[in-house]
Amino acid sequence: MMNTKLSLSQTRIIGFTIRLNDTRTRYGRSTISATLSSKPAYSGELKLVKETSGTEPLKKKNASNEDNFLSKFAINYLSKTLQDTAGMSSSSSKSSGYDSLVDTATRVAGNLSIKQQHELVLVALDRAFPAVILSLIKMLLPPSKLSREMFALFTTIFFAWLVGPSEVRETEVNGKKEKSMVFIKKCRFLEQTNCVGMCTHLCKIPSQIFIKNSLGMPIYMMPDFDDLSCKMMFGQEPPEIKDDPVMKQPCFQFCKSNRSYGVKH
Repeated sequence: MMNTKLSLSQTRIIGFTIRLNDTRTRYGRSTISATLSSKPAYSGELKLVKETSGTEPLKKKNASNEDNFLSKFAINYLSKTLQDTAGMSSSSSKSSGYDSLVDTATRVAGNLSIKQQHELVLVALDRAFPAVILSLIKMLLPPSKLSREMFALFTTIFFAWLVGPSEVRETEVNGKKEKSMVFIKKCRFLEQTNCVGMCTHLCKIPSQIFIKNSLGMPIYMMPDFDDLSCKMMFGQEPPEIKDDPVMKQPCFQFCKSNRSYGVKH
């Protein structure tokens, strides 16, 4: 008789439900309606993908060990907001700090369609940042050289906990040079998730939409999947999602998210 009992290593229980049918945001009514239920940690053969990285990533130490108090507070706040938006229980994640954020994002990505991922992150960001503050910033800092440079500087100072060390670099906008590009040396989120799909659909695309709609500032984010760096170009309109080169980018050969959760790429 065939043994149908699954071991703990073969089964991963995800006990949370998305309930956003009636959620209204500044982007309109959310259409997310999905139940995230138990699913095998690995099922069937993996789809072959073009090799993006020639070597397997080194095992990383705990991502939260070197975060200071303020960084840990911001990380936990964002992780909790994402969990609440997804209807997850915080106890469903055994990790903490940045590892908890990555774990939450991974499980969400593995159970939602690409469109639903975008919508969920937009709702989470909408909840995380008070609308009155965003509206005030939008009113006081309309698109200009000054505002673009201020947004770039603000990003390097206040968001290192999320993306890692970054610096402001000079770029060209409308034929004129200005310091409105942020260069992230090695994106923390991309490095920790080790997943092109999660970078694209849980960070890049929803962030571009949120910043444009909430702050009135166009932004184009260009991740480099060879060295894990990223350019954030304030004031530059991104291409249509279907035309964005990142949509044709295969995931890393050693993407653990694809193996363990079936993350959509």
